[in-house]
Amino acid sequence: MFKGGFIQNLPKIYGLYTGGFIVFIILMAIMEQAGVSKEAIGIMFVAFTVAIYALIGWLSRTVQVDAYYVAGRQVPTVFNGMATAADWMSGASFVALAGGVYFGGYGYMAFLVGWTGGYVLVSTLLAPYLRKFGCYTVPDFIGTRYGGNGVRFCAVLVLVLASFTYVTAQINATGTIAARALQIPFELGVWVGLVSILLCSMLGGMRAVTWTQVAQYIVLIVAYLIPVFWISNRIGGGVFPHLMLGDEVARIGELEQSFGLVKNSAADIKAAGVPGGLKSIAVSHTGVPEGGMAVWKYISLAMCMMIGTASLPHILMRYFTTPSVKQARKSVAWSLFFIFLLYSSAPMLATLSKISLMDPNLPTGIIGKPISAVMAIDWVQAWSAQKQVFIADFNGDGILQLNEWFMRTGVVVLATPEVAGLPYVISGLVAAGGMAAAMSTADGLVLAIANALSHDVYFKMVDPKADVRKRLIVARVLLVVIGAAGAYIASMRITSILGAVAWAFDFAMSGLFFPLVLGVWWKRATREGAIAGMLSGLAAGTMYLVYVYPK
Repeated sequence: MFKGGFIQNLPKIYGLYTGGFIVFIILMAIMEQAGVSKEAIGIMFVAFTVAIYALIGWLSRTVQVDAYYVAGRQVPTVFNGMATAADWMSGASFVALAGGVYFGGYGYMAFLVGWTGGYVLVSTLLAPYLRKFGCYTVPDFIGTRYGGNGVRFCAVLVLVLASFTYVTAQINATGTIAARALQIPFELGVWVGLVSILLCSMLGGMRAVTWTQVAQYIVLIVAYLIPVFWISNRIGGGVFPHLMLGDEVARIGELEQSFGLVKNSAADIKAAGVPGGLKSIAVSHTGVPEGGMAVWKYISLAMCMMIGTASLPHILMRYFTTPSVKQARKSVAWSLFFIFLLYSSAPMLATLSKISLMDPNLPTGIIGKPISAVMAIDWVQAWSAQKQVFIADFNGDGILQLNEWFMRTGVVVLATPEVAGLPYVISGLVAAGGMAAAMSTADGLVLAIANALSHDVYFKMVDPKADVRKRLIVARVLLVVIGAAGAYIASMRITSILGAVAWAFDFAMSGLFFPLVLGVWWKRATREGAIAGMLSGLAAGTMYLVYVYPK
């Protein structure tokens, strides 16, 4: 059946994998109909997919430097596009983006515009040229291009700051999913997520991460699209709901007017004891931001996300793995196509979820119903126990109003199948997809940090004579240490998933974009200029986050 080497058989291998995953979904649906509990189905979905990723990671183990750092530079364009899309579509994209649109409306579309547009910059300014340079990491390029350990160390500093901030968001997402699927506390869920992440990347480095991410992309895109099309047909949104988005947004506006969109004051929310991080539907609005400052915040956020996309080290590393410069350029196009499949669906998923919750003509609508009846619903009880949803009866009438329903942004996608009344097997599928998205990005981020520290600091600056075995041991130890630190920070819930991601993009944009672009395109760019640009950029980026970034 399989002739030739592993690379030549990739279409057959992942074709069989996809078929097997679909069979597994059907099997779970049959088991649900046979009476198997929701908890068991959720556990089996997460456990099965994580076990597959761990198996791929084990089979991809290596002790070769090229294979560990850049997957041997033999990843075909289509599969590198899938791996990049999985690396890119993090827990923020899968779990939190639709939630941001759900509560924030138009303003959060800046994330979509920026993240998608960033790949134009990657394709035209950076990816092919970085691949041509033949380096292992982004700091390796900067250190080699400008010369000297000082500029290399500054690049490592920016990389660690941006990537570590980002990885805490991914571990936060894995903790949220593990807590719901495995019925465990969030604080324990983040450590379960960390172990899952390390199983994929520790032994095989970039080679293991690449082939795991291809498998994870298949899971996450299937898990994201099935609910969109199913819910759309269920609530009358059409066979292809993306074309009907304007009509459905207008439908939400009519529902808001019929219920009365009353916003809460900070004092009322505090008095009601609403846990931090939860938002009410009543804060949302689908209109265009008004006022010059609101427009500037939107544009600046989109620009920050766009330039940050073109500066993220774990994304740029993916284009070091292709066989040639030409294939690196093609790989960017495939990446954008695979990303488009999810990003074009995120606003629709948010819209369909909100309609399912608000429309009194649907059996799933809860707004306007007695609070006692709403609290008796299984999914409301489950998410309330996880402190992800909250009901506050402000006016004391016992009827759930728009401004009395609170939900955490990061659980909108995970809860939507239950909100829309779909079989629980779809909830298990979405949990597996969210886990795949968060794990794939966390794998790339942790690997980027560990590779930069082991290659650019330890090998290039501390011990240039270190042999391959010692270098790989250092890289693997760093994977564990960095992952553990990220899990600890994530367990503290300092900020939301999207909030942490925005900080990461800002640091990458302000500290790395100009040294990278000028290093490729301007021969007169100097070491002193690069160092000044990275350090002053970090300072400027931090000021933006404090004074301009939309809170």
